[in-house]
This record gives sequence, C-alpha cells and structure tokens, in this order.
Amino acid sequence: MRAKLPQPNADAIAAVSTAQGRGGIGVVRVSGGRIETLACGILGKLPVARHATTGNFLDENGGILDQGVALFFPAPHSFTGEDVLELQGHGGPAVLQLVLRRCLDLGARLAQPGEFTRRAFLNGKLDLAQAESVADLIEANTAEAARSAMRSLRGEFSAAIHSMVDELIHLRMLVEAMLDFPEEEVDSVDLARRDALLRDIRSRLQHTLDTAKQGNLLREGAHVVIAGQPNVGKSSLLNRLAGEEVALVSDIPGTTRDVIRQALQIRGVPLHIMDTAGLRESEDPVESMGIARAHQTMHRADLILVLLDASKGLTTQDEVILAGLPTDVPRLLVFNKTDLLGGGAVAFDSAPFAGVPVWVSARTGAGVEELRGKLLEAVGWRDQESGAFMARERHMQALALAHTHLAQAQTMLDRAELFAEELRLAQSALNEITGEFTPDDLLGEIFSRFCIGK
Repeated sequence: MRAKLPQPNADAIAAVSTAQGRGGIGVVRVSGGRIETLACGILGKLPVARHATTGNFLDENGGILDQGVALFFPAPHSFTGEDVLELQGHGGPAVLQLVLRRCLDLGARLAQPGEFTRRAFLNGKLDLAQAESVADLIEANTAEAARSAMRSLRGEFSAAIHSMVDELIHLRMLVEAMLDFPEEEVDSVDLARRDALLRDIRSRLQHTLDTAKQGNLLREGAHVVIAGQPNVGKSSLLNRLAGEEVALVSDIPGTTRDVIRQALQIRGVPLHIMDTAGLRESEDPVESMGIARAHQTMHRADLILVLLDASKGLTTQDEVILAGLPTDVPRLLVFNKTDLLGGGAVAFDSAPFAGVPVWVSARTGAGVEELRGKLLEAVGWRDQESGAFMARERHMQALALAHTHLAQAQTMLDRAELFAEELRLAQSALNEITGEFTPDDLLGEIFSRFCIGK
C-alpha cells in the first residue's frame, strides 16, 4: 500500500460537497491544517470530535450566516486522513457560497476537482482503484453499476489484485533463488512449485480479467447498431426496446437518414442502441450520406444487430449486407415481422452465419424479451453470483498487459533470466491498478475528472 502519515501542516482546502442547485441540506467540507483556528472563526469553538454539534455559522463581525450542524473528524480518522470539518447547513446556493467564502477568508483555499479523494489516496486511506470507485459510485446510472462500484470501494477489486501480486512476489523469490545458485542442480520439487504457482496466478488473473470486463461493461455500456435493409422495422424495434417513440416510423423506404441514438438498460446493464439508415444502393445524396454514416458507426460498434424481414426470409440483398459487415465486430441476426408469418416459419440455414437468429415482432412485442437476453449475451454480459468489479479502461489495459507478460513467461521456463523479467513486468502492471507505482501525471489526469468537493 502507498500508506503515508497524514501531513498536519498541509494547507486547508474547502469546497461545497453537495450537488449544485437547491436542496434541503448543503455541506461545506474543509480538510487540512489549522482546522481549529478556522472552526473557532466560523463556529466560535472547535466541536467535540465525531459528535454532531448544532450552532451558528458566523461572519467576520459575528453575524449569523446560517444555522446548522458541525462535525469534526481529527486526523488520521477521517476520509482524507487529515483534520476534517464538515458544516451542514441549508442547501441554498447563496448561503452555501457565503459559508464557503467565510472558510476561504479564514485561510482555506478552494479545493481542486477530486482533491479530497486524492489526499485520501496519498495518505493511505484508499488505494487508487478504491479512489476511482468513489467517482464511479457517484456517476453510476444503474443499480447494478452502483453495486459494482461499491464492491470496488470496499476493496474487493484491490484485494484480488493484491493477492495476485503477493503470489507473484512469492514466485519471483523462488525464481531468484534458482538464479542465485546456478551451479547447484535445481530440485525437481522447486520446478514443480514454480509451474504450479504460475498456473495458479494465470488462472486467477483470467478470472479477475473476466470479472473486470463485466464491471467495465457496467461503467461504459455497450454500443449496439441496428442495421439492415430499408423497411425491415429497425426504427420500430428501437421504439419497442426503448419503450417509447424515439424514432419516426414510416412505410416509405429511406425515412431514417441519420443515426438515432437511444440509451437504455437491460437488467441493469447500460446499452447505447443506434438506429441507422437502411442499407441499399441510393441515388439520393442525403440518403447516401446516411448510409455511409451507418457503415462508419458499425465499425465502432460493440455489436451489430442485423435485422431481416421474416416474411421474406434471407434475400440476396441481405446476403450482400452480411458480406459487407465489419468482420471484427460481433453480430446478432434477428428476423422481424413474425406476426406476418401466420404461424409458419421461413426456412433458414444459420450455419454459415455463426449463430441461431432471434425471431421477433416489433409490432406485437413477441420475442422481444428473448432478444433482450440475447443482446446481453452477445455483448459479453454474464450474471455472476459474486458480482462484478467496477473497472475502468486503464484497469483493463493493465490486466491485459499482465496477462500478456505471464503468457510470455510460460514460454520462457527454460530461460530463467527472461522468465524472471516477465514476472517483474507483470507485477508492475498490476501495481499500477492500485497505485503502488503510478506516475504523478497519471494521478493528475485521474483526479481532475472528479467533481469539486470529492
């Protein structure tokens, strides 16, 4: 851990810690040195530690700015690890600014975005993954994302990383011991221990990577493009999935000329669904621009939902569209308009297209619930009993890098020096997640994205 002793002489920082706008209660938070002087200036006394104290918030002339509750948390038992004073008053913007200005006049400075959480990290109260989960918890748009962020804040993600790092250290010690005595014959028992440790670490890393992917999906969501010929019901399906009329529906081909985006949730997983222009040859310059934009959007998608007309089956134009899709983007085939089949079904050989299609009716809603489940499955979501960790893109990159180094180490079992170096690089990648070895410029980038007051 990056544990440090709190810095009692650190300058005091202050900010409004509640959301902008009016509310019943607003909080001004102060952290750092000279809290006692500041408290005496605005409250007339230093409150008893960890006891709610009611009183007046005073200006420089002893006039009352507001009335509320004051809480004092002495170092190191506070969020930041420093002395912290919280002033909980009325939530009007004007009165909060008056209280904040009074704190600044008494020697505090305005906190930078994320500076309270950054101090908590620097003082060893949180590691970097936990600190990032504070912002993720605030920004969570779904209940599942909030639960995932809380698991990371409680330290479950960090514990998994620390456990793997401890095993890597153990393995590195064993390998280094072998390197220190090259003239002696290495015991076969040591080789077996080495191989067993490496297998265990790689297995645990793969499990953590899989779990983190779920958390990353909860945080970022997945981008799903609906593509297909004109008039197959793309806009109708978007409206059905969204539960409201977000796209114009018409029998006239080429009605959709641009990409229509709609955010929705399925079982707590955020999806960004995009309806695109019907794919066909067109001499209309505006429609052609929409079709070109549809192709651009598909290349950036996480999944392409290919919509076909069930009443017509797989047509020659559908085959042309399928052949022209990006090969590196997963696809899900969906036959719409099953209500026109009259109880029958068209023959369809799914083998050449890598997957069994889903049959739906955007008009009646038949099959749409099954489609929702298939969408989650196609973007990589799996229901997990233990829950997902909230993971950011940098976490995913670090885990993937560690995975690569361990895979490379597996190929170098007979070259001990290179094997040891790959283990070191894997450990370094994992340490970046929790912040044991993190460049200061990266810290600045991470915490600058926090809101002021956190």
